[in-house]
Amino acid sequence: MGTNMKQYPLEYSFREEVYTSEKAFDRFLQYVSEKGVELYPAQEEAILALYNGNNVILNTPTGSGKSLVATALHYLSLTTRRRSIYTSPVKALVNEKFFSLCKDFGPRHVGMLTGDAAVNREAPILCCTAEVLANMALRKGPESLLHDVIIDEFHYYSDRERGFAWQIPLLLLKKTRFLLMSATFGSTDFFEKELTKLNSIPTSTVESQQRPVPLDYKYSEESLDQVITDLVAQNKAPVYVVNFSQREAAQVAQNLLSIDFCTKEEKNRIAEAIAHYKFTSPYGKEIRKQIRHGVGIHHAGLLPKYRILIESLAQRGLLKIISGTDTLGVGVNIPIRTVLLTKLCKFDGQKTAILTARDFHQICGRAGRKGFDTQGFVIAQAPEHVIENRKLELKAKLNPKKKFVKAKPPEKGYIPWNEDTFFNLVKAPPEKLRSSFQLNHGLILNVLSQRTDGCETMKHLIRNSHESDSAKIHHRKRAFQLFRALVDKKIVEIIPKDEQFDGRKVRVNVDLQEDFSLNQALSLYLLDALNHLDPFIPEYPYHLLTVVESILESPAVILNRQLDMVKRDKIAELKLQGMDYHDRLNEIEGLEHPKPMADFIYDTFNKFAAKHPWIGEENIRPKSIARDIYERYCTFGEYISEYGLERGEGILLRYLSDAYKVLSQTVPDILKNDAVDEMILFFEEMLKSTDSSLVAEWKRLSDLQEGIVPEEREDVAVVEKVVINAKKLTVMIRNAVFQVLKCLASRDYEKLGELLKPGEKIWNEAEFESILQKYYEDHQNIDLGPDARSPRNTLVKGIENPDSVSVELIICDSEKHNDWHALFTASLVEKEGEESKIDLILEGLCPI
Repeated sequence: MGTNMKQYPLEYSFREEVYTSEKAFDRFLQYVSEKGVELYPAQEEAILALYNGNNVILNTPTGSGKSLVATALHYLSLTTRRRSIYTSPVKALVNEKFFSLCKDFGPRHVGMLTGDAAVNREAPILCCTAEVLANMALRKGPESLLHDVIIDEFHYYSDRERGFAWQIPLLLLKKTRFLLMSATFGSTDFFEKELTKLNSIPTSTVESQQRPVPLDYKYSEESLDQVITDLVAQNKAPVYVVNFSQREAAQVAQNLLSIDFCTKEEKNRIAEAIAHYKFTSPYGKEIRKQIRHGVGIHHAGLLPKYRILIESLAQRGLLKIISGTDTLGVGVNIPIRTVLLTKLCKFDGQKTAILTARDFHQICGRAGRKGFDTQGFVIAQAPEHVIENRKLELKAKLNPKKKFVKAKPPEKGYIPWNEDTFFNLVKAPPEKLRSSFQLNHGLILNVLSQRTDGCETMKHLIRNSHESDSAKIHHRKRAFQLFRALVDKKIVEIIPKDEQFDGRKVRVNVDLQEDFSLNQALSLYLLDALNHLDPFIPEYPYHLLTVVESILESPAVILNRQLDMVKRDKIAELKLQGMDYHDRLNEIEGLEHPKPMADFIYDTFNKFAAKHPWIGEENIRPKSIARDIYERYCTFGEYISEYGLERGEGILLRYLSDAYKVLSQTVPDILKNDAVDEMILFFEEMLKSTDSSLVAEWKRLSDLQEGIVPEEREDVAVVEKVVINAKKLTVMIRNAVFQVLKCLASRDYEKLGELLKPGEKIWNEAEFESILQKYYEDHQNIDLGPDARSPRNTLVKGIENPDSVSVELIICDSEKHNDWHALFTASLVEKEGEESKIDLILEGLCPI
């Protein structure tokens, strides 16, 4: 089973013989036995079916060992020289599975591909998101080297926005054997028939309702604080408090700081575990305070590194309470004993409704830790106003003369529920999975990239989709519209008959870069609009970035904060003018968040939409978030603090990541100049320096492959050392120098003192003030616009020696005198466990 059983128990050397399924089965049972694991009947049945060559649909509760069945298939595939793929709906779960499989099979055998990260992508075992698998199937079809595919959390097949990615492999991968897994499958008859119809392999359904750890259900009309206090006292922690918005999750975590959950010894253990962890972002201090109190927070608005930290601490049993959102039901590995639902209704993106049976069972299924608990607990809270009225009624019984006013239910975002609602959900089976097939440009482009007749594949895809006949007619019409749009933009070309071969009738434009993608619905509009920009003006990078941002989803929390600031500034302006309070309120009523180039964007989009009927309900969304950051050279932390976005750091990081990917992959290289390349590098470095947790973890596992065996880490305080080349170093220096220029412009001498290192000359507030007075005798301002950030005005010399780089910053002004400069010596500082940074010494500030 490999040469290093201790490190990688399932590692396999390709110098060994190719195993038969019987030999692989015996070896895998040996592995299970060595782990001291006894297979459940459902596990054994599923593994036997897989080793007999069948497709398997595994429909068993959370915690019943579906992951071990998946591992068995990976092992069979590896030892019989096949390739296996694991997919899930969320990157966090893909990451988790990747690291887990590395520990079992060794890093050299395992790869990962998520769209954000590509690690060892040609490995025989690959972990990827469902969308990545769908793209692989679309691009190569049956010829894909995807022998065994494991689709986890298969109930996402019904997801309104993303479910089509779960369906596509079931339509195209004729030579693939499947393992579909979910705790809430519902009826499986349809999928049994479709799988066998696809690959002519028998399909076995393995079902069980028996949970390894049974659940106890309770409905509570006590206050949330009291329930949590009682659960901790009754040794029913860790408790996962399930909220249905990030704001509520953060508020609950904050409120719990008033209750002492941990002993002094437990708090010391927590403090020791996070002693060397770098809480570098603005929200980090709040998270650290909560963790030291035994309370964690977990939701998509956090930076990934903080979610990883919470998961790590929870796995070690150091957190009593975790306040998070219902994404817990996706399967992220947080071991918990009790699930506490704060509500039984949620907003599903369109309306507020009572939880579906599927959502309810997915969430509740996380309770009870196999190997730790003999029973898990699920508690649902009554509505807040019901709990409050119960308190008032009890007080009234003690003091009958005192009257009270009943609390009313919320007017918005609320659907009433009661104890009957709760226990009906407990008994209800999951709803039937329904097809959510849909078409977009990316799908069409991937299909037409095949080396066979992509047009015929497209027809096959629609014809065999799991849709109704009427829906298929609609899909055919839309597919033709999308195809014509691609041809019109010359992204796809029809091959002349005398040049056709291998059955191909169309080809993707060979002039596009290798990683060209059309992931955004309005990417074609972007390509059209960019052709109307002037690439020879200094503002070109900002204009290009604005058009890129207009096709991205709008992060409401960020735009709302921008609007609040616009209104605040306008009110202050009107107040100075002496306008009446009510008039001021009326005046700000129609204000919007910043929308640079709005007229250009709306005009070009309307003309584009008139020519492309497939646009349908899609609309353009002008905004300035990435541009706002780049124009002002804000750091990630500065922007978070300025707009009060501490609880949404992950949202901003994800938005900037999306903008970066469109800039890198969708904007054609021909439309990029040096200034655009530098802007792309600016965002790349910002993303890496803000959160490099994934790359750092992979490096740790790669060290194992090289024979470096570190001791088991007691924390995840890892900062990846970014590889610095000359171009990146130049950008880092320009960023650092521009921060100094901003402080000079605002006369922020305190911040200047933090940015500059002492040199031969001693700088202080009086010295700066004296010099700036001389500057302002002949200049109106210090310009911070595009000219000030132009490479031609920041001259970097001696970049080959990162310990001593000479920098000359030309100080620009609105009248274009540009006759002063600042002289610096810059050096790159790299410390173990910390982010790389630039130290600056100011050598001179004077006329040229």
